[in-house]
Amino acid sequence: MTVQDKDLQGRTVVVTGASSGIGAVGAARLAERGATVAVVGRNPERTARVAEQIGAAHFLADFARLDDVRKLADQLLGRFPQIDVLVNNAGGSWAERAVTEDGNERTFQVNHLGGFLLTALLLERLQQAPRPRVINTSSVTYRTAKLDLDTVNAPTGSFSMLGSYAGSKLANIVFTRELARRTASTGLVAAAFHPGAVATNVYDNIPFGVGALIRSPLSRPFFIRPEKGAEPLVHLAGTPDAAAINGKYFHRFEEEPPSVKQAVDPVFAAQLWELSERVTGVAYKS
Repeated sequence: MTVQDKDLQGRTVVVTGASSGIGAVGAARLAERGATVAVVGRNPERTARVAEQIGAAHFLADFARLDDVRKLADQLLGRFPQIDVLVNNAGGSWAERAVTEDGNERTFQVNHLGGFLLTALLLERLQQAPRPRVINTSSVTYRTAKLDLDTVNAPTGSFSMLGSYAGSKLANIVFTRELARRTASTGLVAAAFHPGAVATNVYDNIPFGVGALIRSPLSRPFFIRPEKGAEPLVHLAGTPDAAAINGKYFHRFEEEPPSVKQAVDPVFAAQLWELSERVTGVAYKS
């Protein structure tokens, strides 16, 4: 397919975490295919620059503040009478535990709760679109995760950077599957994906300058560039074969049945959903 095909003409796509990395590249590729793109980012300068380069509107939101997410939803609803695709791509990883002003563990909030809340607030508008979908950026690290819902959002206790990140990425997959199940009769499509080991700003908070090293040419044998990492995001946002992706997780382009028991446990999914509604203060409409 060439960019001249403009196969996404008339569709509005919201991409969070779009100020850099695969979000920025994905936003640009979707705009090339004719979509009206809303570029959402935390950094004012980078977010504005990405939006200007692709001729898109930009919106600022820090997912470590749920009020930012609520304000973002209000702005998007006020700006776009139709929203066809929401790409929940905002995320990060931190070396130390921190508690947000909302009282949540930072990694869990930024990587899971923020997208859960934004999806709920935009859900009615999404479901009014002809072919609505929600795409969640996850990670292969979910394979190592085990979520204890009594401690995953705790303000104190033991903390592992990788464990926290992997747990949040498992939550992305559980959310995707449960969202697809709960909205099965509405036409909404939900999918999650691992973009590959991508050299992006998500590693910036690793100590000893590891993030800068990963983004340097020295990492090329081990990490792919954002241009390649964004390919599954663009594919899932635009593929016309909705039935082939609904409720599924993809390792780049290949469907991967989740290998972690919690990912396919309906009781656990319901418990995570209830926790997420409670701490974000939102209730999904059935």
